[in-house]
Amino acid sequence: MKKAEFIQAVADKAGLSKKDSLKAVDAALETISALLSKGDSISFIGFGTFSTADRAARKARVPGTKKVIDVPASKAVKFKVGKKLKEAVAGAKKAKKK
Repeated sequence: MKKAEFIQAVADKAGLSKKDSLKAVDAALETISALLSKGDSISFIGFGTFSTADRAARKARVPGTKKVIDVPASKAVKFKVGKKLKEAVAGAKKAKKK
């Protein structure tokens, strides 16, 4: 699903115009990005938790050349899935197999 399709789905579900849905989704994504860039985490009960993790510097081997390179320390975004989302996805997989 592309962003435009997602915006349309949100508009249909919430009874909003596409313009209002676009503003709401963009505002939510910008807020999540701003909080994560400050190092905060965001929890949506039942859906999941967005957080950041520090990755230590390390050495890595390049496949094919066997050359060893230094990978600098970095921050990464993590998502821990919530119980309701996990159950909904598992239920959808079971329904497709039948």
